[in-house]
Amino acid sequence: MEDDIITTTTINNSKEFKPSDLFSDNEVKPCPDCNSTKRVYDSERAEVTCAHCGLVLDESIIDMGPEWRAFDHEQRDKRARVGAPSTYAISDKGLTTAIDWRNKDASGRKISEHNMAQLYRIRKLNKMIRISRTGERNLALALSELNRISSSLNLSKTIHEDAAIIYRAAAKKNLVRGRSIEGVVATSAYIACRRCNLPRTLDEIAEVSKVSRKQIAKNHRFLARELNIKLKPTSPNDYIPRFASKLGLSGEVESKAIEIINNAMGNGLNSGKGPTGLAAAALYIASILSGERKTQKSIADISGVTEVTIRNRYKELTEQLEMGVTL
Repeated sequence: MEDDIITTTTINNSKEFKPSDLFSDNEVKPCPDCNSTKRVYDSERAEVTCAHCGLVLDESIIDMGPEWRAFDHEQRDKRARVGAPSTYAISDKGLTTAIDWRNKDASGRKISEHNMAQLYRIRKLNKMIRISRTGERNLALALSELNRISSSLNLSKTIHEDAAIIYRAAAKKNLVRGRSIEGVVATSAYIACRRCNLPRTLDEIAEVSKVSRKQIAKNHRFLARELNIKLKPTSPNDYIPRFASKLGLSGEVESKAIEIINNAMGNGLNSGKGPTGLAAAALYIASILSGERKTQKSIADISGVTEVTIRNRYKELTEQLEMGVTL
């Protein structure tokens, strides 16, 4: 129901107000005057008012946020008194204490020569405690490899985190046993990319990892079955923006290629065809139609398919869709 939606307005520093901020039972009580459940939280006046009639429902609300203000990211980092949020991409989830490499105490004063040996021992013991068991050492090694792969492929933080979750699930079920850590890590990255609708080809993953394309494909089938991961077939449209960006094509070419792909899928031309080959052929046709022609070789190098595949898909698309484009 529309009345159950909590809205926000642009009055002063108003922001979205959650029911749990006002009512302990997590239910939005209706306004006693108009029975509306829409609320506006005014941070300057510390009041909660009804969005319909303006009746003040609560006042002197306690602000649970920080007592300081920050106007840029650097200032926010300097004034914050907490660490980074927990993350699955680090073996200890980023929750353990780290002793800084700089030889200074909490107040910023340099450690005396007398205490240097003690500080060295504490730092060494802290490192040993963080990764003390074999499983923890293997996890740290795997997540370090995942970080390298993510950096090489320019994967987003969301995909990196998802890949770490997949690997942790595989390690928890002892699915890594008998397989190389690098192979399972590369496969986790491949699955995470597909789950986030930003797929990378097997060749792209294999190129930056130490595992063959065949091994990643084999691990992918195994992990998907054992972890009950259901992946939708990859759409050629998922590859278009990335390929177009690497080729330096305009947004007009990209839009035209997506239109060609949609027409092809509507006519069932994608059945039994590789998505990367269709995406490469659609970009080739769109580049010709838009006057930004690219060679088949340049598109083949970017997409990871052969020029023969592009020509075959190109002929099928132009003949079936009657586009009238000539080589």
